[in-house]
Amino acid sequence: MADGSAIEWTHATWNPITGCDEVSPGCDHCYARRLARRLQAMGVTQYANGFEVSFHESVLRKPLRWKRPRLIFVNSMSDLFHPKVPLRADPRAGKPFGIIDVFEVMKAAYWHQFQVLTKRPQRASRIVDKLFWPDNVWVGVSVENSDYLWRVDHLRRLPAAVKFLSLEPLLGPLDTLDLTGIDWVIVGGESGPGARPMDPNWVRAIRDKCVEAGIPFFFKQWGGTNKNRTGRLLDGVEWSQFPRSIVSTRSCPVKWCKSGSRE
Repeated sequence: MADGSAIEWTHATWNPITGCDEVSPGCDHCYARRLARRLQAMGVTQYANGFEVSFHESVLRKPLRWKRPRLIFVNSMSDLFHPKVPLRADPRAGKPFGIIDVFEVMKAAYWHQFQVLTKRPQRASRIVDKLFWPDNVWVGVSVENSDYLWRVDHLRRLPAAVKFLSLEPLLGPLDTLDLTGIDWVIVGGESGPGARPMDPNWVRAIRDKCVEAGIPFFFKQWGGTNKNRTGRLLDGVEWSQFPRSIVSTRSCPVKWCKSGSRE
C-alpha cells in the first residue's frame, strides 16, 4: 500500500493481494516481480512469499480509512483476476477473501476512483454477472503487441464506468487497434534491465487514433534502462489526458487538457 505513487496516472496503490505469474511477453521483465523479490530479501512481511500469490487481510479495508478522494491503482503488484484469486473467500485454502470482497470495499469507498488493470479479462468476462460494478470502478487491460488485442474485446463486455487500455510495455505496432467503447488510453515503453526499445511511430499512430476519436491519451514514458533520462515528451508535448467526464480536476494528478499538455 502506498499513499502517493510514483506511477504517473494514479495517486496511490492498494495491494490486498500480491504475486502473479507470467502470461505473455509483456511480463518478461516485470517490475512487480523484481520489486517483490527485492522486498522479500529486505524482510518485508507482506512479501515473505516473494512473488507467489498472497492475501493480506490487514490491507483489504485500507481505502476506507483514506478520507481524501484519490485515484487508486488496485493490485499494482498482482492481478485481481488471477486464477488463484477466488471469487469468494476460501479460508480452508488460505484465501481469507476473494474478488467479491475487493469489489465490496471499492463500492463502500465511493469517494475514491479505483483503477483495476488486468491481463486476464477473459476471466472477468466469465464472472461479470457475479459482481456488482460500482460507478467508481475503472477496468483496464494491458496489451503489449497485436497478438493480445483480443483482451480489448473482452474489456468491451464489462460494465465498468471507465474502460481503459495500458499499452505498456508497447512491444510492437497496433495497426488494427479498435478503440470502440474505450474511454482512456495509456502508452509507455519498457523500463529497467533488459528493456526492449519502442518505435516512436507506434506511439504516434496510437496517439493519432485517440485524437481522431476524441479519447483521452496519456503518454507515460519512453522507458529504457533509465526512464528519467528518456522522459515522457512525445514530439515535444507532454500528453497527460484523463477522462474528463469521470474525474474532476480536483481529484486528478493533472488537469485534463484537450491539447495534451499540462494546464
